[in-house]
Formats: sequence, C-alpha cells, structure tokens
Amino acid sequence: MNKVIIVTGGSRGIGASIVKLLAAEDYKVILNYHQSEHTAEEIKQELLQQGKKIEIFKADVSKREDVRKLIQFAIEKYHKVDVLINNAGIAQEKLFTQITDEDWNKMIQTNLNSVFYCTQEVVPYMLEKQAGSIINISSIWGVTGGSCEVHYSVTKAGIDGMTKALAKELGPSHIRVNSIAPGAIDTDMNKSVTEEEWEEVKREIPLNSIGKAKDIAKCAKWLIEDEYTTGQVISVNGGWYI
Repeated sequence: MNKVIIVTGGSRGIGASIVKLLAAEDYKVILNYHQSEHTAEEIKQELLQQGKKIEIFKADVSKREDVRKLIQFAIEKYHKVDVLINNAGIAQEKLFTQITDEDWNKMIQTNLNSVFYCTQEVVPYMLEKQAGSIINISSIWGVTGGSCEVHYSVTKAGIDGMTKALAKELGPSHIRVNSIAPGAIDTDMNKSVTEEEWEEVKREIPLNSIGKAKDIAKCAKWLIEDEYTTGQVISVNGGWYI
C-alpha cells in the first residue's frame, strides 16, 4: 500500500489498534503521541521487526503549532498525506453542575479543537492532490448524549457536525470525511468501569458483548479502502441504542 496515514493519539487503545492493523496492511503509518513515548516506541519497534512502515512523532494536537510540525514531518518524509485519522481525545465523568471552566476548556481544546487544527492543516495538501480521506473517531455519546459526560458529549457531537459539513464542502474535491462512533469498547479509557457495570451495559446491547478496539480499527480500514462513503457517522456499538 502506498497510502500515507496519520493517526493521532496512536499509542494506546483504539488508536494503537488502528496503527497496528493499518501497518500490517502495509500502509505507511505515522503514529502521533503526546505523553506515551515509551508505548509509542514499543509499537514502532514491534512493527519494524515485522518489516512494516511506521514512524512516530510527538505532538500535542490541542496546540496549533504542534499540529503544524506533525503535518510538516509527514510532508517532508512522504511528500503527501492520504488519510488523517483524528483519534486523540480524553474523557471525564462529572456531574454537569460540577464541571469547571478548566474542565470544559480542556475537553473542547483536546477533543474538538484538535480535530479542527489537524484537519485544517492537512486539507490543503489533499486539495492539491484532489484526493484524501479524513476519519474522525467520535462516540456513541455524540449521537445520544451521555449522562455525567455533558462536556465530552458536546465535543463528540461537534465532531459529527464538522464531519457532515466538511464532507459537503470537500466532496467536489474527492476528499471523503466520515466519523466512527464507538459504543462500549474495552480500552484504557474505560478501565475504571467495574465488571458489574460492564455486565449491566451488556444487558442493554443486542449482541450482549463489549466491543474491542480492533472492531473500530476494521471500520477505519474499510473507510480508507471505500470510495463512495462520505458524511457518515458510523455507529459500531453492537446495536446499542438502535
């Protein structure tokens, strides 16, 4: 595969699963990380030993200048970016009345502004090629809203709105924009969930199971290979909240 793919927040959870699957398919992957340098380096060495193409790059994607450096690294290395996967994000459970200005601003900056920055910095290169794919990792709470996660839900709903609007704007230039909205996924982000809580959630899911990061990675791979899907929020949630 000749496509160059940037995955933000690619050192853990869903991001790491996406990186490993796409590298295994012989795509040229750039793993962006912020704090998890050791984990990012481990993934890089694992994939290099398998003969795969992988680069890692430290950048805080909630900061415009860091994003510029990330995109510039990709352009200098490969002279193009074919796919951007906006995966980096944080979560926080908190009663709405207890959300502070700091909580709110950090959530918006990390989850929503990062998608704006990364996308805006990469789109000119895609326009030049008249081709590209942008995949945003959203959440079921962006679709349905999550109790005690209002600020998180707002960012994910914003991402979905951006996805649909940008798909219309960039469609004539053959650039596709889609969101993947995971349901209950077993990742580090959900490590605080107890076994009893997982069982309660599973009873609400028609497939009666918790999703895995690889389920989201497979959807991302399909969206990269597909040529006629854009502006969609794809729910990968086992039928939760049909």
